[in-house]
Amino acid sequence: MCLQLSLHHSAPHHLSPFPPSFPASTPPLLPPSLVCVLRHSEWLCVLTGGDVCITGHDTGPVFEEQPGSLIYPEGLSDGKVTLNCQARASPAATYRWRVNGTDVLVGDPRYTLVAGNLVISGPQSGRDGGSYQCLASNRCGTILSRAANLKFGYLHDFPGEGRSPQTAFEGAGAFLACQPPAHYPALSYRWFINEFPNFVKSDGGRWFISQVTGNLYLAKAEPNDAGNYFCFTTINLDISTKSTFSKPSQLTVQPDGTAVSAPAIKVLPDVLRWRKVEGLLPSKAGASAEGPILTLPEITFDDEGIYECEAYNSEGRDTHQGRIIVQAQPEWLQVMSDSEVEISSELHWTCVAAGKPRPSIRWLRNGQPLSTQDRVEVNGGHLKIVNLALEDSGMYQCVAENKHGTIYSNAELRVQVQAPDFRSNPVRRLIPAARGGQVMMECRPRAAPKPTLFWSRGTELLTNSTRVTVTPDGILWIYNISRADEGKYTCFAENYLGKANSTGHLSVRDATKITLAPSNADINQGENVTLQCHASHDPTMDLTFTWALNGALLDLENPAGPYHRKETIGDLLIVNGQLNQAGTYSCTAQTVVDSATASAKLVVRGPPGPPGGLVVKNVAETSVELRWSRGYDNHSPIGKYVIMSRSPLSPGWRRMRTVPPNIEGNAEAARVIGLSPWMDYEFQVIASNILGSGEPSMPSHTVRTQQAAPTVAPSGLGGGGGDRNELIITWTPMAREYQNGDGFGYILAFRKLDSATWMVERVANVESSRYVYSNQSLSPYCPFEVKIKAYNRKGEGPFSQIALVHSAEEEPTVAPSRINATALTAFDVQVSWDPVQQLSANGILRGYEIRYWRQHEREAAADRVRTAGLETTARVTGLRPSTRYHVTVLAYNSAGTGPASPRTTVTTRRPPPDRPPANVSWKTDGSWVTVRWDHVKALDNESAVLGYKVSYCQSALKVLDKGKNSVTLPLPKDNGYVVLEIRSSGEGGDGAAHETIVSRTGMMVQNQAGSLWSIHVSLLLTGTLSLTLIALLDL
Repeated sequence: MCLQLSLHHSAPHHLSPFPPSFPASTPPLLPPSLVCVLRHSEWLCVLTGGDVCITGHDTGPVFEEQPGSLIYPEGLSDGKVTLNCQARASPAATYRWRVNGTDVLVGDPRYTLVAGNLVISGPQSGRDGGSYQCLASNRCGTILSRAANLKFGYLHDFPGEGRSPQTAFEGAGAFLACQPPAHYPALSYRWFINEFPNFVKSDGGRWFISQVTGNLYLAKAEPNDAGNYFCFTTINLDISTKSTFSKPSQLTVQPDGTAVSAPAIKVLPDVLRWRKVEGLLPSKAGASAEGPILTLPEITFDDEGIYECEAYNSEGRDTHQGRIIVQAQPEWLQVMSDSEVEISSELHWTCVAAGKPRPSIRWLRNGQPLSTQDRVEVNGGHLKIVNLALEDSGMYQCVAENKHGTIYSNAELRVQVQAPDFRSNPVRRLIPAARGGQVMMECRPRAAPKPTLFWSRGTELLTNSTRVTVTPDGILWIYNISRADEGKYTCFAENYLGKANSTGHLSVRDATKITLAPSNADINQGENVTLQCHASHDPTMDLTFTWALNGALLDLENPAGPYHRKETIGDLLIVNGQLNQAGTYSCTAQTVVDSATASAKLVVRGPPGPPGGLVVKNVAETSVELRWSRGYDNHSPIGKYVIMSRSPLSPGWRRMRTVPPNIEGNAEAARVIGLSPWMDYEFQVIASNILGSGEPSMPSHTVRTQQAAPTVAPSGLGGGGGDRNELIITWTPMAREYQNGDGFGYILAFRKLDSATWMVERVANVESSRYVYSNQSLSPYCPFEVKIKAYNRKGEGPFSQIALVHSAEEEPTVAPSRINATALTAFDVQVSWDPVQQLSANGILRGYEIRYWRQHEREAAADRVRTAGLETTARVTGLRPSTRYHVTVLAYNSAGTGPASPRTTVTTRRPPPDRPPANVSWKTDGSWVTVRWDHVKALDNESAVLGYKVSYCQSALKVLDKGKNSVTLPLPKDNGYVVLEIRSSGEGGDGAAHETIVSRTGMMVQNQAGSLWSIHVSLLLTGTLSLTLIALLDL
């Protein structure tokens, strides 16, 4: 309860049950336990016998942290649960808790209160589960927190018995049931195949795992989908995670014997597309609008509705619909705020919340439910309390809730009781006013209940007259002021708690007058103009000028804006005048006591305004008629009109051809030609005059032109490929602008080359781009003549030009002959063969495949190399030394490989020595250097050394026979260096290299395989060359 009484009195300091001006009995609405003290001419009265909320000092509690719901693992008895609760309050808040509406006994050793937080030790499901709420209190009131649910989570194991095998047919759909064990809360589901963690992943949209049932769905089974599948479930709790998986579900995929009678299930859809049945599909769907899963981020109520998935290919189409219902937890639209209200008055508070389902609203006072009774009226989100009393002070809460959640709004009510007090808002001490004008004096003391107010001038009590008005709320008006009205004015305020007054002085000044008023002006758009304004005023006061356009105040302080004020005078400069700046300009000269205003009109000539009333009539296949009304000419006659349009295919506005071609300025109708049939259009009309083109009209309503038969043929006709005995024909789907009507489709005509009879097929889908013709008698790579045309409900279009398309290829039937394999080195062999004739290729021969495997390996493990063209030789690298290989060659085309040739064998050569030349030394002579080394001796299992290779300057190479072990090479002309590599060479290939870096200075750095750089320095005795050290790292 809050109380502060201020009573002004001139008696000396003393204590009394009531001030001397009070009657002996208790005043109305004051509690009996009231003690008043007179201090510094002011009575201060306070309640005794309890805590009192002190205005201006105390604040009621406001939550800074509230408890949150959590799920605790069932059976974890040695842990603790902490429910947080912290409130900001002065004095500090005290806390208590409720569970399921019953107070929590903090004396119980299982419960500990730490500050405001409740700690539960060893929580158990049957004993501690429930809804917890925190109450924060101080002497200003009590607030109740949101409810926090403590629940216990668990996940049992899957049953131990095995699962029944499942069978799927190739090309058909299938699903595996998860049948999760008992659990709480909801699970997340994954599946793995054969072994953990080989989880099932999305494969072109074929797989889908329901996060509601856990079931695994397969859209089109393939032979490699067979295996053992495990349902893997995971439960996520606030402090832990648990997972378990099922016994395997064996899936077997069998060949589908229904391919002839039901070809549609053998072919995946060419197109998947989503649409909203009533309305447009939200643009935020993005690429998911054309995929198996529609994703709508940040969903809103506008997304509600029925959605349809459409799947189609050359074999047909199918659709399926689902409904999205959007609901939401409560959200505040309007809440109450802290209020200080005088005693005996009325309080009105309103809370408004949005949500779906619609939230219900209830009220709390100091944590207790509030309902209609006595002076309190509760009506949903509206609270009304009449004849407010001190005991109505406290903390109030508005609670909105639906099945998705609960929200709280808090406010503090303080009922004020106070004698009149002018200290915070006295009457103005000096009140200037202009002679001949009017003045307003306010009287607004703090007082509760509302005081009686009256005014006096000196000893004269002021009442309403022709020049004086005193309003009921204490405002004093004086009209037609003269010098005689100067003087002191006093406002008196009184209620049953006391009296007070405040005085101000009225000072009368000279009136402000306009001495040079602005004149009317006329300019063209883009020109500058100055409007003049001068005024006289009382010299004791400052004068300011303001300007307004059609009553709206102008910003004169923005240097980048169009309006600028000249210094010391009121002239207004308008820069780059625009049409929207035409109108009435008002100049106001103002002092603190009065003002004077003068106005002028500015006319701005410019391009015409937008035409109005645009309507579309007489809609035909390629033309429409437009009618409009003239817009404002902006003081310059309209010279001509142009017509613009846009369509879904060209979202930007573009100029249209019309009849007549040039539309005169006095016209109000024209015909638009050159439109596409069955197309949506919007139109705009733009007027222009000698000053330019104006703003366009508002777009017309969307109209669709009439339908017509197609006029062009589809493009991109081609095809080929596919399975055995198939002819695949492809084309580019017709763009919307060429379809010309609904009921759109394609007519295909095809025949074998040199045949006289055309076969004709209709494809009734606008998005189709391929057709598959199957015939068991169809020979491989058979040429067909193909042509295509479009049709709609209005007729058929022209045929395209004839294209030549071949039926599907088959694997070659003949193997290459005369296979020869020759060992080149210990690691490479050369393979050659006689080519296969193209007539035996059953299609276009793409190249050859060489298969090779070691003597003791199976042919199934063979490595493979393919040629990129029709070459008849190939080099196979990366082989093992001294190893016998089998080699065979196969021809291939786009359908696959043909039969293998007879195998041949080859043995790779012995490996070269793995040691570089040793004891390398050198000697420089002018611009030459001579390098020597020791011969490399081959081991028994290595190929003989036939010579040496010396490479230098990155590309130069010298090949020496085995009898030589030195070489003389030129040094670089500058002070650079030469990199030398020396290695042995033989039938098995090149051996390990010894790398040497030599510079003109005579310095040499050597690098042997597997070792750090070793540095040798040779000084020439001539003394003409300096020693240079180059540090190099073995990178």
